[in-house]
Amino acid sequence: MLQISEIYRAICGESRFSGMPCVLVRLTGCHVRCAWCDSAHAFNGGQPLAVDDVVAQVAAHGLATVLVTGGEPLLQPAVVDLLRALLADGRTVLLETSGTKGPRTLVPLHEVPAGVHRIVDLKAPGSGLGDDVIDWDGIARLGEGDELKAVLADRRDYEWARDLVREPGRLPAGVAVSFSPVQDGLAPAELAGWILADGLEVRFQMQLHKVVWPGVERGV
Repeated sequence: MLQISEIYRAICGESRFSGMPCVLVRLTGCHVRCAWCDSAHAFNGGQPLAVDDVVAQVAAHGLATVLVTGGEPLLQPAVVDLLRALLADGRTVLLETSGTKGPRTLVPLHEVPAGVHRIVDLKAPGSGLGDDVIDWDGIARLGEGDELKAVLADRRDYEWARDLVREPGRLPAGVAVSFSPVQDGLAPAELAGWILADGLEVRFQMQLHKVVWPGVERGV
């Protein structure tokens, strides 16, 4: 069984799938509290559903792409069964995860089924989390089908992420990296200017769902 916060049709807001229609499956629960969290409603509540019931609800929406997110979806060990079932059902499966260490029940990044596109956060200082909670070992094992994303609140966050990108061997080779500004925290043009000035090979992105539906927390 899984504790599910919500399932709905959405537009992918981040990653190289940004702009694609998808079915969003949001799992309940999170062990971190990022300062700029936009899904605090998923910390608690929701309803228990069997994996087969979740797959059936996803199929009923009729879209090929499904995004599994949270909260922190890897807190629920049964998410592995869900991811396998969605792949077996022929879906393109994306997983958004915080990239942090957690309780012993937290599913390690390397145990996510092959074929799932892992979209992993790099928690900058502005998130309120320290380097010690980041799962650097798990991040080091990401592959070319995966992505890293850093949501940045200010210049300090940018320099932290920039230095990670520049330091040889710090991040896994071949894994795409994107930077995006915290909404109402960092001007998009300012971040874009810093990336260009430093000649960084990263993707600049906006959190598209926040651009299209500003101020809306649920169902987008």
